[in-house]
Amino acid sequence: MTNLQERGHLLTEQVNPNSLNLDQLSSLELVELFNNEDQKAIAAIAAAKIQLAAAIERTADRLHEGGRLFYIGAGTSGRLGVLDAAECPPTFCTPPELVQGIIAGGAGALVRSSEDLEDRAEDGESAIAQRQITQLDVVVGITAGGTTPYVHGALNAARQRGAMTIFMACVPAEQVDFDADIDIRLLTGPEILAGSTRLKAGTVTKLALNILSTGVMVKLGKVYGNRMVDVAVTNQKLRDRALRILQDFTGLSREAAGFLLERSGKWVKLALLMHWTDLDKETGEQLLAAQQGNLRAAVDSYKQQKPTD
Repeated sequence: MTNLQERGHLLTEQVNPNSLNLDQLSSLELVELFNNEDQKAIAAIAAAKIQLAAAIERTADRLHEGGRLFYIGAGTSGRLGVLDAAECPPTFCTPPELVQGIIAGGAGALVRSSEDLEDRAEDGESAIAQRQITQLDVVVGITAGGTTPYVHGALNAARQRGAMTIFMACVPAEQVDFDADIDIRLLTGPEILAGSTRLKAGTVTKLALNILSTGVMVKLGKVYGNRMVDVAVTNQKLRDRALRILQDFTGLSREAAGFLLERSGKWVKLALLMHWTDLDKETGEQLLAAQQGNLRAAVDSYKQQKPTD
């Protein structure tokens, strides 16, 4: 029989004194309790802002050099990583391989609990090897309680390959120490339902991943102002958003914005560049490529090169 690790001391496993009578609360009292406790997720992000900012900067640098971003976790943590990765292509028109989510148990674990698989460190190591992680890549290990062997195995394997590693957990370092390049601790305290880390811990993890991926995409030039100018125009909602972005920035009518969008190959960023510079589609694409897809830099470059009258 294996020696079962005692985990009761972990912050995420402790009993919340504010919810001792959880089964006796009215529905309204339940909602109020959740609302009060969820405020701690916002505070936890604020407390980790330096580490999150460092993660954005260093991840963007790696991706600029051709690297990829991986999230890896088990259970809720793994699902949240897969969710954030899956939303990058439609939001920022990134190739699916740029940001990837890895979950213990694979795709099936997204809809059916496979928590028993989180105890296999060797599976985490295999996941890193299968994706041929290199020194250009960034691997974010997500584990609310900090002890998940699958995540530890993956991060250790990633470090051996020279990848940058980020450890994201909801327990303090003195409870679970781990050697990673960036250590992000999101301390939300004991859950309302003791040990149920899909609650506050899950909420704060989603917040942190949203901040990380969006921040990186901003640094990569996927955003102009606060608009998603690399949005993938793949359905009616996203076409409407693309047209509104064009109208807002150019003053064109909706019909004229539609013509401009079609001329650009349904690429909002290129459409704006063509409108502002009078360049054709091919020349605009070349200018954007020269500026690594950064619209603001491309416009500035054009203005500097354009001969004055």
